[in-house]
Amino acid sequence: MPEFTRSLKLKYVKLGYQYLVNHFLSFFLVPIIAALFLQLLHLGPDELFTLWKSLHFDLIYLICSSFLIVYIATFYLMSRPRTVYLIDYACFKPPSSLRAPFSTCIEHGRIILNHSPKLIQFQLKIYERSGLGEETCLPPAVHYLPPNPNMADARAEAEMVIFSAMDSLLKQTGLKPKDIDILIVNCSLFSPTPSLSAMVVNKYKLRSNIKSFNLSGMGCSAGLISISLARDLLQVHPNSNAVIVSTEILTPNSYVGSQRSMLLPNFLFRMGGAAILLSNRRSDRRRAKYRLLHVVRTHKGAEDKAYRCVQQEEDPEGHVGISLSIDLMVIAGEALKSNITTIGPLVLPASEQLLFLFTLIGRKIFNRKWKPYVPDFKQAFEHFCIHAGGRAVIDELQKSLQLSAEDVEASRMTLHRFGNTSSSSLWYEMGYIEAKGRMKKGDRVWQIGFGSGFKCNSAVWKCNRTIKPPTEGPWSDCIDRYPVHIPEVIKL
Repeated sequence: MPEFTRSLKLKYVKLGYQYLVNHFLSFFLVPIIAALFLQLLHLGPDELFTLWKSLHFDLIYLICSSFLIVYIATFYLMSRPRTVYLIDYACFKPPSSLRAPFSTCIEHGRIILNHSPKLIQFQLKIYERSGLGEETCLPPAVHYLPPNPNMADARAEAEMVIFSAMDSLLKQTGLKPKDIDILIVNCSLFSPTPSLSAMVVNKYKLRSNIKSFNLSGMGCSAGLISISLARDLLQVHPNSNAVIVSTEILTPNSYVGSQRSMLLPNFLFRMGGAAILLSNRRSDRRRAKYRLLHVVRTHKGAEDKAYRCVQQEEDPEGHVGISLSIDLMVIAGEALKSNITTIGPLVLPASEQLLFLFTLIGRKIFNRKWKPYVPDFKQAFEHFCIHAGGRAVIDELQKSLQLSAEDVEASRMTLHRFGNTSSSSLWYEMGYIEAKGRMKKGDRVWQIGFGSGFKCNSAVWKCNRTIKPPTEGPWSDCIDRYPVHIPEVIKL
């Protein structure tokens, strides 16, 4: 009981401290303004008239002051960055015919890996601890026995995912293809010629002067890199909109070798994609769902370990796959720390920044063994969208950022329902929060993505209006079943 009372007192002390520091200007200015107002009330009419006459205003002074005010206001309005709005987004929902339950995956594994019983046991162990559910989906070519990936099947998968997401976005927003000014498509591992962005231009007959970009090889964080690129383009192209398509095509990238570090992506990656509409038009402010506040990108590629921790390569037998280093989580943690160092001052309230500063000074001057202070990011954000790269990724970020189970619920449920959909996973998570009816006007959302290279990228959004749960979308037929309990180990 005494410990509970003490913790309760500390809680209220911290709340009082946060309120005092975050509202310091109010506490400082209100008494001064009140004192001035009371002083004016004590002055009589003659004293007020004498005070007014003592202020000498002439015509030239007034004209110069007016011009100065107009100049400063014009300079401010012209130099400030254009606001970028997120009008809406759409996520691809795979057909149930492509469902890949554990029984199917294990059966395929036993047939393909029949030469190595140890690898079959390894596969079973990974699935039991993966955090995936029974409704994740794989492309048609991966369902074949034996798998026979080819360019035609890869293009067919790309068309299915990208065109479905684009059709949904155009329907939801009422956007006409001819009105698209900027197009960005990101897909890390499948980069054909003509490009995927050219495929979209051809399908929807987009304008000949469209500014199109195709990003590849940038890993699961490429979606936020696309957001960053679109933001920069919208700063220099007024009255424009940008469509971003984020996906990963799995057909040509299924690993058929026997290296454990290269088999892991086979067990975690699943079909997925998203299309996002951004705009810098002021007329779109009312209908937009979100406003982009910050994008922070961190690249650790200068370090050899970070550069090679996620790498596409051949195994000794000549099979191409993605190799994941044993140091991946450590490197991801270091990248996150660097990213937090940059984004913290932009989003954290003064109370948290001061606590962090005092702890840092104390460690430098008094005692290096002091535990570093982890800022309370729940003071800055109402919602967290952590890349659903795997159970270990979500666990590590929950621990590092000291988040609750509810804070990472969207990430865990997205991993369970859709698997690791690479760069598009953040939008399935945003969709989960909306489908639950939790997104309110003024809420701030932190999207965190990780990718090969090694990169950690963040985007911060502010909700423009309270969003009603959508009647259509990837979660529409299953949101009532979520959240579900996901045990540490599922016995298969």
